[in-house]
Amino acid sequence: MYEGVVQDLIDELGRLPGVGPKSAQRIAFHILQAEPADVRRLAHTLTEVKAKVRFCAECGNVAQEERCRICLDPRRDVAVLCVVEEPKDVVAVERTREFRGRYHVLGGAISPIEGVGPDDLRIRELLARLADGAVTELILATDPNLEGEATATYLARMVSSLGLKVTRLASGLPVGGDLEYADEVTLGRAFEGRRLLDV
Repeated sequence: MYEGVVQDLIDELGRLPGVGPKSAQRIAFHILQAEPADVRRLAHTLTEVKAKVRFCAECGNVAQEERCRICLDPRRDVAVLCVVEEPKDVVAVERTREFRGRYHVLGGAISPIEGVGPDDLRIRELLARLADGAVTELILATDPNLEGEATATYLARMVSSLGLKVTRLASGLPVGGDLEYADEVTLGRAFEGRRLLDV
């Protein structure tokens, strides 16, 4: 335990996701040793982010205006909608440079253990976006874990009557991975998603 504001700083940093007590302590002491100008710049950036960044009214991605840059881009394919859990997932998909459609960010995944149900996610907004018939394919890109699978299954059932092509991202073995380290679910998915080799 440290005195006063130092302990307060460690406690606040420890509340951040993925930051444990030791990491919080290291970050706190880094801040203490940093130049005052660097600390002011960090504090200013944190304040600016909270003041200026919001969630896109259309897709739920982070934005500085009412709509994000992806929703405003006329070159994006409005017929294909990729559903993800969080804004960070949009960034991950965009890095692949394989997807040219639009997104819908749910704001999480169904998790009864954590008290998150369908009404806590942006599912009503998704259904409203699908109502006009412009979307022909819905890609369910939720995480390949229990919550993500439950969410994808729930969404697939919800939209089954709309006549959409509903797809799920393939999952399986990572490039550079070893079979002996793969769990049964991952290996099973890899077998289900196998493809023909062009020779």
